[in-house]
Amino acid sequence: MKKTTLKSVFLTGLLVIVPLAVTLWVLGLIIGTMDQTLLLLPSSWQPEKLFGFHLPGIGALLTIAFIFVVGLFTQNLVGQKLVTWWDAIVRHIPVVGPLYTSVKQVSDTLLSSSGNAFRKALLIEYPRRGSYTIAFLTGAPGGDVVNHLQEEHVSVYVPTTPNPTSGFFLMVPRSEVVELDMSVDAALKYIVSMGVVAPAAPTPVAPIRRPVEPPL
Repeated sequence: MKKTTLKSVFLTGLLVIVPLAVTLWVLGLIIGTMDQTLLLLPSSWQPEKLFGFHLPGIGALLTIAFIFVVGLFTQNLVGQKLVTWWDAIVRHIPVVGPLYTSVKQVSDTLLSSSGNAFRKALLIEYPRRGSYTIAFLTGAPGGDVVNHLQEEHVSVYVPTTPNPTSGFFLMVPRSEVVELDMSVDAALKYIVSMGVVAPAAPTPVAPIRRPVEPPL
């Protein structure tokens, strides 16, 4: 077997194992952290006391259940009023208020089904002319920034590879942005794999053939 073939086989196996190992490590870290929250309960309520043996992952299950309960509760009128009341209180707390407001704005933008953040994959020229990269639409410039832009711009996030959680925020002219026929998930896989896992090309749509009308 040739050296290049051995290298390609090794890299292929690495691309399969590394994401799985990182995923398992993160899940183990989260479950272990959630289990530690049960130490705040009274000793008689500890899972070891109730079941007689150690039950791993129960903290994560309780956390997921708690999130679902909060979500169901806040979908009714009373829950929405309480959330509004809670937001108003936290926003007026010094230091905590501005931080809470900033985090809430980002989470509402990213997680809201009505938002446009990370809904489209774009192709832009970056970091220089003739060099292209994938970016994600995050919105439009606002505030005094708009008064200093010569034409319509869009706000984009350019992730780094192989870690897309860090990147760059850019404001690019809309005329220089190309919307890709590619899902956000496929674009993220393309970025994380450093271009190795290329998304499938979109199926071209056959043009509609119209009957030729006879000349009059």
